[in-house]
Amino acid sequence: MAQPVRNYAREMEKLVEKHVQRGERPRLLLHACCAPCLSGVLEYAARFFDTSLVYYNPNIAPREEYEKRLEEVKRLISEMPLENPVKLLPCAYDNEAFEAAAQGLREAPEGGARCMACFRLRLSYTAKLAKEQGFDYFTTTLSISPLKNAQALGAIGEELGEKYGVAHLPSDFKKKDGYKRSIERSKEYGLYRQNYCGCVYSRMCAGRPAEKEGERQNG
Repeated sequence: MAQPVRNYAREMEKLVEKHVQRGERPRLLLHACCAPCLSGVLEYAARFFDTSLVYYNPNIAPREEYEKRLEEVKRLISEMPLENPVKLLPCAYDNEAFEAAAQGLREAPEGGARCMACFRLRLSYTAKLAKEQGFDYFTTTLSISPLKNAQALGAIGEELGEKYGVAHLPSDFKKKDGYKRSIERSKEYGLYRQNYCGCVYSRMCAGRPAEKEGERQNG
């Protein structure tokens, strides 16, 4: 039996409203997949949460591409005016971890089993780190992309939150013009917008006709 579709955006709004009424700013560990996606999320996160970022994206290859995207994340944080400061937590580049997770799934279509394994890998790292460092919530910017399944991300996030003992912040950042806002912010700050999601397998699909301006393969 199919699971009901959840409105993760509305669920997040209700949680935020509750904390605002109580005068609280919970600690949020936000997984940042890339600067364009982050640009549509960062203002909101910094307004309502004590936010730290983690750029754990071992799927991205080659290493030079990973570093290029990381530098854009750092630049966005430094240039975007925010109500409250955010921190970028350090983490190592570990493409071998992604290749291990993708073992046997390399021929899977975009958005399929390989991508689900990649989501799980990145969110697992984020959830574990959030628990270790005492964050109240964790979530990811990935859901801002129209090419990323917010229902799958939400289900994986909740499962990992239960596993590690830290709350997953329900989110679907593409809602309420979130994706449109990310495009506008990307243009405003002159952000590098990659034309493939990150891994070598997604790069092979990067030239397909569906990818035109405004439909880039965000991280």
